[in-house]
Amino acid sequence: MTRRFPNPIRLCLQWIGLALARLELIAPERARRTTALAWPRIVTGLARMSKNAVDVAMVGVAVGSTAIVGVGYAAPFWGLAFTVGGGIAGGTIALVSQRYGADAYDQLGQAIRSSALLVLVGSLPITAAFWYSPAALLSLISSDPNAIAQGATYLRIVGLGVPFAGLNLIGSRTFVGMDDAWTPMVVRAGGAVANIALNAVLVFGLEWGVAGAALGTVLSNVVVTATFAAGLVAGRLPGLGSFPVAVDPFGSYAHADTVRDLLTIGLPVFGTKLVWTAAEFPMLAIVDLFGSETAAAYVITRRIWGLMNTPGWGFGLAASSLVGQELGTGDERRAEEYGREIVRFAVAVYAVAAVIVFVFAEPIVLTFTSNPDELAVSTAVTLIYAACIAVVLQGVYTSAAGALKASGDTRWPFYGQLLGMFGFAIPLTYLGAVGLRIPSPGTVPVLEVPIPGVAIPPLGVAGLGLAFLAETAVPAVINYYRFSTGRWKAISRGYRPETAPSDD
Repeated sequence: MTRRFPNPIRLCLQWIGLALARLELIAPERARRTTALAWPRIVTGLARMSKNAVDVAMVGVAVGSTAIVGVGYAAPFWGLAFTVGGGIAGGTIALVSQRYGADAYDQLGQAIRSSALLVLVGSLPITAAFWYSPAALLSLISSDPNAIAQGATYLRIVGLGVPFAGLNLIGSRTFVGMDDAWTPMVVRAGGAVANIALNAVLVFGLEWGVAGAALGTVLSNVVVTATFAAGLVAGRLPGLGSFPVAVDPFGSYAHADTVRDLLTIGLPVFGTKLVWTAAEFPMLAIVDLFGSETAAAYVITRRIWGLMNTPGWGFGLAASSLVGQELGTGDERRAEEYGREIVRFAVAVYAVAAVIVFVFAEPIVLTFTSNPDELAVSTAVTLIYAACIAVVLQGVYTSAAGALKASGDTRWPFYGQLLGMFGFAIPLTYLGAVGLRIPSPGTVPVLEVPIPGVAIPPLGVAGLGLAFLAETAVPAVINYYRFSTGRWKAISRGYRPETAPSDD
């Protein structure tokens, strides 16, 4: 269910897809279907990541660079909402897309209800921790009292939105799995736009600073959750038409077989997302050693990175949905063709986005401050250049991961993320901040020749740039290797509709 809409993102994807089709790198029909599913998700991603960037820009202009650092240090904690919700939603889209592809509509409701239950069980304890111990949590990253104070205010309030953010992911993945990327785009992008408007009023109008930014995030997530819930229960939304399924809210939630399938598929996805979220804590703690100016530059670069990474929102979920639907019909050959061609499509789109940001890096950085003298502009620009190079590999990483998730083969994306972050990105960040010195172990026996120690001087900002590259290159290689083996096809056979429980 995709509507026509004169959107420049859709037109850009169509142009790139047509160019690839002429080069025989993707079949025209697959380019069309991928574009139809991907562009609404990319618009959603741009809206939501723009909201995150605007949050930082607003508090930076209104309060200063300390607020940028505080909100940036609170970001990985808020990211736990998307770790929990995204993990369960990885199982949701696999079950929904396969059942939708097989016309097994009667089995959709159970998957959705059980997903919602698991999200609430996983997210409510996080909300409690953020409310009661925000300063203690922030002190794990930084010893800067001003940054901790700003971050704690933001975290206590924004934590109230954690369950709603998780449920939003379930709603979004449900619609994408049913071949409808339009509805979640309208709902979630609308919520992001409302969030920006609320923040403008709360941050500047009422002068609530970081507290206003946090409250705007919570309120917008509540509205989006309520909209998804109302639409799925009624089977329609005004202006958006009818849906293939209306979910009975009074049906069973703790359905053992469905919960088991969701956990089997979702836990590795959760682990993959948790690796990134968990890695942000030591990463930011090390970045804090560079000083507040570099830390602020790093936080800004992360926000720009989030915007550049939005093609992955569309292509990853398009791969999950389209590959899953083909697997649901039993056509493994077409599923593989979709997976390979979506990877090529995604890489091309990422390359275009990276070139645009590379050219306009400095003007983009200057929008985050009203006082350029207090911000390390040149450092931020350098980091953005590195991010532009690294982000192209996200096309391989996210698209291959999406295809693997559709089949239920979710462990390898976890392995890739784990190795990329903890094996390479964090050590490189550490080398950037403090370098490395290995003392001499002594002398060579008998010859009594001293063995020299090893000293690596701090790499500085170059270490941060290399870390960006490592966190994408390693999982990209691992995910695509796993996809190329074809093992995911056999794994998918255990999750197809004929083995799934019926609804209620």
